[in-house]
Amino acid sequence: RWYRRKSNLHHVWDVDVIEQAMKDFYGKDQDAMVKAIQRNITEDWSREEKQWEACRSKTKTCADKYAQESAALACDAYKGVEQDSTLGDEYYSEALPVVEKRIAQGAVRLAAILNRIFSGNGKLQSI
Repeated sequence: RWYRRKSNLHHVWDVDVIEQAMKDFYGKDQDAMVKAIQRNITEDWSREEKQWEACRSKTKTCADKYAQESAALACDAYKGVEQDSTLGDEYYSEALPVVEKRIAQGAVRLAAILNRIFSGNGKLQSI
């Protein structure tokens, strides 16, 4: 359960935490949340950003690296969560920074891939 609403952990991480953050911190404004994440990328996480896009090898190898990161985070997410338990403020406050950082990492990595594909001349390139 997510607060009083029936949910599952996958939905909590993909939807519920984001929607709750938009209500709590961004006045239900998705653009405000996006701008905050962009600001975190350029300010708070600027040193980490280069590492996020650093995978220059084959796409499959990069995807494996990203999947391993997600799997490790998923293991942490499940710690202490029992079947039919209710997740609330404490879980939310721990999950939100991770969710926002994963959104940022995905954005940076997608941008890097698209930049490599289109490599400045507008023509599709292989990676």
